[in-house]
Amino acid sequence: MTVRIEVPRALAASQSRYEGAAGRAWVAALPGLVAGYLGRWELRPDGPPMHGACALVLPVVRADGTPAVLKVQLVTEETVDEPAALRAWGGLGAVRLLRDEPAGGAMLLERLDPARSLSAVPDDTAAVEVLAGLLARLGEAPAPPGLRHLADIAAAMLDRVPGAVAALGAPEDARLVRDCAAAVREVAGEPGDRLLHWDLHYDNVLAPPAPDADGRGPWLAIDPKPLVGDPGFELFPALHNRWDDITATGDVPRAVRRRFDVMTEALGLDRERARAWTLGRVLQNALWDAAGGARAVHPVWAAIARALRNS
Repeated sequence: MTVRIEVPRALAASQSRYEGAAGRAWVAALPGLVAGYLGRWELRPDGPPMHGACALVLPVVRADGTPAVLKVQLVTEETVDEPAALRAWGGLGAVRLLRDEPAGGAMLLERLDPARSLSAVPDDTAAVEVLAGLLARLGEAPAPPGLRHLADIAAAMLDRVPGAVAALGAPEDARLVRDCAAAVREVAGEPGDRLLHWDLHYDNVLAPPAPDADGRGPWLAIDPKPLVGDPGFELFPALHNRWDDITATGDVPRAVRRRFDVMTEALGLDRERARAWTLGRVLQNALWDAAGGARAVHPVWAAIARALRNS
């Protein structure tokens, strides 16, 4: 049976934007890649494809009738280590890896429930506590060799600060970037050695079809961008996601600090080190934005930085 896979337009657009010619070539080859894995791995499509910014995810059924998903993505510095991290976690706190072909960027994963993410949990505090618990659990696994290290990420960020500062239009934005860089310099000598997810936000936490049926918990992480480093570098996504919940409190600094404190306490982190590494994530986002032509720090990043600088 011939299966025709149509690449979603948004995925094609994001690959062209972020990966240029390599991304466009991968998109052109993607239908053939997917068809090849369906045949070699004896998979039957079981629903329309889904996607993020860099991967196509196709619900499938294995030859034995087990539901799963086929994930195919362009192999880049960000994606290459995902299978290694998933193997290290072994399904504890994260989606199970069933099969992979690293050279082709393909993984066969257990199927979770895409309609039930942590974003849908109405209680903001409860959602933050779940995410903090997952971060703690994932950080217990020894980091596999060969992964990217926060020490190198931090050094590269600091090298780019002067150019970003020069590109910013407002003095207060330039001062914020310099302050974040100063915080990173204070902790850069001790970058940590834990296995980090690096992108654990609410939409990257899904429920299994039968929650806690095998003792793994009612929530599991997906889509890591693995990194070895300090757990304080993990907290930023949970601070800016569900931002409407933050603004609805009427006191943005207090709400940001509440989330931050819930996570640092649950993870047993030194608050000042975690604050410095979280400002490092603000710096990272500001540098990415500046590289894309932005002349101002995003107001949400700035609000988080101000809340933590004044805590």
